[in-house]
Amino acid sequence: KHSQTNLQKEITLYHYWRSSCSWRLRWALNLKNLKYTALHIDILKGEQKTPEYLLKNPRGFVPVLKIKDQYFAESLAICEWLDEQYGGVSLLPATPTERMAVRQMAYTIAMGVQPLQNLGVQRLHSIDKDKQTHWAQHWIRIGLGVYEELARKTAGTFSYGCEVSLADLCLIPQCY
Repeated sequence: KHSQTNLQKEITLYHYWRSSCSWRLRWALNLKNLKYTALHIDILKGEQKTPEYLLKNPRGFVPVLKIKDQYFAESLAICEWLDEQYGGVSLLPATPTERMAVRQMAYTIAMGVQPLQNLGVQRLHSIDKDKQTHWAQHWIRIGLGVYEELARKTAGTFSYGCEVSLADLCLIPQCY
């Protein structure tokens, strides 16, 4: 793993304060004690859909991490890259089986629960706000129930044992 080098001086995070994906990435950067420049993207004003931002992430989502002159999206991929590159707090346990268990928990939230809270997904389901809420809550409850069952087998102080992990980085922002 790299020690803290000049690379961290070249890290820029494009984020929105309330985005759970942005939150998990900010948390990972802070756990790794990395210095970075944070640039706020106001998704309520549609700043993520501007031509300039779409050059950074054609999907038009936050967060985006700029490293030197390259842009990367997808918070879990970035978190795992940070874990591979930098020492300090490890976001994944030591053994392959333990890492798979933590990834299962993280993915349960990041891929099975979190997308359903997004308004774009809810609007596609229905234009009726009550139906949107009911539909999203139904699937989010199921996903959180799955997470709870998984954590029941592995939890200590955190979701997997006594160290913060990628699973916690997904769970806490989701619960907020």
